[in-house]
Amino acid sequence: MPTTAISLPQFEAACRAHGVRVTVQRRRIFEAICDRTDHPTPDQVYAAVKDTLPGVSRTTVYRVLDTLGRLGVLAKACSPTATTRVDPRTHRHHHLVCQRCDLLVDVDDAAVTHQIRPPDVRRLRFTIADYSIYFTGLCAACQQQDSAGRLAPRRARKRQTAKARSPAARARG
Repeated sequence: MPTTAISLPQFEAACRAHGVRVTVQRRRIFEAICDRTDHPTPDQVYAAVKDTLPGVSRTTVYRVLDTLGRLGVLAKACSPTATTRVDPRTHRHHHLVCQRCDLLVDVDDAAVTHQIRPPDVRRLRFTIADYSIYFTGLCAACQQQDSAGRLAPRRARKRQTAKARSPAARARG
């Protein structure tokens, strides 16, 4: 199963078709994500390219990723609980999202796509261009930690952290 639907020549053709120059930064950032399957965050992409692109800034990486998204050579993978990530696979596919560690895993299951029909939203004067489904749950590693009783649920950790930062908590200690 290919990890990306876009090759380097397709990337270059998409840039030219949209009047976007193929710069060293754009090419290197694209290359850094095109074979990844881990849906990196923009900061992870920055970490991957900063040593090979002297002087590149985080802002440049964010802007390039935004441009590549607008060109359709990568997609953003977002879930309600996870940080925005970059997905080099631009064809319709779905994701599993771990509610605890934010692991994001591709799911290519034609049965899901064929069973789900987008809603009729014409009365809302909206046109659906594409869709992606996120299934949430716990990954194997988090389930194993859960069964060992070593890790509190993520939401509980967030509540505990919020309590610790509350004005009353700061005043007490």
